[in-house]
Amino acid sequence: MFRAIADKLPQYDYLYLGDNARAPYGNRSFETVYEYTLECVEWFFKQGCPLVILACNTASAKALRNIQQKDLARLGNGDKRVLGVIRPTAEILGQYTQSNSVGILGTKGTISSGSYPTEINKFHPDIKVFQHACPLWVPFIEEGRYEQDDIDVFIKKDLDELFAQSSDIDTVLLACTHYPLLEDKIKKFLPPNVSLVGQGPIVANSLEDYLKRHQQLESQISKGASKTFFTTDAPKDFEENATRFFNEAVMAQHLDLTP
Repeated sequence: MFRAIADKLPQYDYLYLGDNARAPYGNRSFETVYEYTLECVEWFFKQGCPLVILACNTASAKALRNIQQKDLARLGNGDKRVLGVIRPTAEILGQYTQSNSVGILGTKGTISSGSYPTEINKFHPDIKVFQHACPLWVPFIEEGRYEQDDIDVFIKKDLDELFAQSSDIDTVLLACTHYPLLEDKIKKFLPPNVSLVGQGPIVANSLEDYLKRHQQLESQISKGASKTFFTTDAPKDFEENATRFFNEAVMAQHLDLTP
């Protein structure tokens, strides 16, 4: 997702933080995800970032509302923003479906939160939403095993279970930043009439529109076209995974968020 945003809006300076030491968030409790996400947001604000994007669906589902309602005024003095990825996706998902039946693939945390059905039905009350959690996909990707054939059996099983809920599904959303690395494998097991939708371009377009509508905030963002990466885990491991996403060499710095 970050790649799509940086490609769409290359003029800005970006700080990227991967909380890899405590990832994946998908199986953690609401309270833990909120705590971890808030720590990351506070760090970004201390670096002078006026806008933070929670690119993680689980963080968007479990922490965003609390941060916006309980913490933002205290942390941001009214001039900072924290945005997620679920709402902008939900807003336009109706453009992709003809049958008004969509499937959502995500982590256990994202699916159990119920955020996608709630948000999608706010904008598209006629759409039926069917969800399925894929808890093994992120570990395969994090371990660099996403190109191996042994993940295929899990992908097929998860897709079969999703479509068992409804044969009318004509659009499947990849509601996790990791899942696009499995796109080719997923397509092998999708019915030919089903569209596979990634969030990157959707969120990038939404952010561009948001900044056009919030010029005061946009003017606070520095524009040096730089990208700086941080990780809470070993930089070497992060760099290897990030390079797969960006298709270019990535250098990262270690960040310790513990008190």
